[in-house]
Amino acid sequence: MSQQSSLAKRKRRNQNIAFGIFSVTSYAIVALLFVILAFIVVKGIGVISWEFITEMPKNGMTEGGIFPAIVGTLCLVLVSMVFAFPVGLLAAIYMNEYVKDGWIKKIIKQMTNNLAGVPSIVFGLFGMSLFVNKMGFGDSILAGGLTLGLLVLPIVIRTTEESLKAVEDTFRQASYGVGASKWETTSKIVFPIAFPNIITGLILSVGRVSGETAPILFTVAAYFLPKLPTSIFDQAMALPYHLYVISTSGTNIEASRAMAYGTALVLIIIVLISNLLANALRKYYGKKVKTN
Repeated sequence: MSQQSSLAKRKRRNQNIAFGIFSVTSYAIVALLFVILAFIVVKGIGVISWEFITEMPKNGMTEGGIFPAIVGTLCLVLVSMVFAFPVGLLAAIYMNEYVKDGWIKKIIKQMTNNLAGVPSIVFGLFGMSLFVNKMGFGDSILAGGLTLGLLVLPIVIRTTEESLKAVEDTFRQASYGVGASKWETTSKIVFPIAFPNIITGLILSVGRVSGETAPILFTVAAYFLPKLPTSIFDQAMALPYHLYVISTSGTNIEASRAMAYGTALVLIIIVLISNLLANALRKYYGKKVKTN
């Protein structure tokens, strides 16, 4: 009995030590995040104003606002999501609901995982070769949006596939039992149940697209373009590239330092608002599924 009691105490002690390490690590990560956010807010809050958000950049981007960069970023996010979300959604549905387990499915999954690990600058070079040169889109919002869509496509596919897997097979079996077809079961039963979790992929994708610099460097971003785009075939400024420019190679780096922090804060706010809206949408559909 004493040996069993000693063994149990040792297990509890090891468990408490492990949980303590995990807790300290988690709190440290959260604290680091708040430190970074606090630094950006303190440095950038003094620059934020209505004029900063709504005006065009002036005097070599040392004065004025960042309105063209905000509009360009939102356009790129919209184009990339219009491309990546439907394609990724259909690919995940096909992979999870229609393709049988086997070597073909394993290869496709492996290729998707490998694609998710490709550096973003490689996507930028590919987008420049395909969309800008071969397809003749030129440096444009369309070329940049499609490139960013390819970049986040693996994220959408994997998160959607995992969401579909989480739906219990009893729902599928019950649907088949009343005579529903495969597509009816998928579109009317499985997909609505999984949709609240599928939005997680959209949240991650929006955050990734909003902050990418390398892909848009080769496909759409303009160094200094104090006007709004009129179509998806126009060049545009974008917040990540604008932040990079005024921080490293602007006409007067010291004079534009405050604008750089303000731009970073605006970019964080846009990502935060996007995440909050997506989370609200997920909760709405989650309650709808539970109600039905």
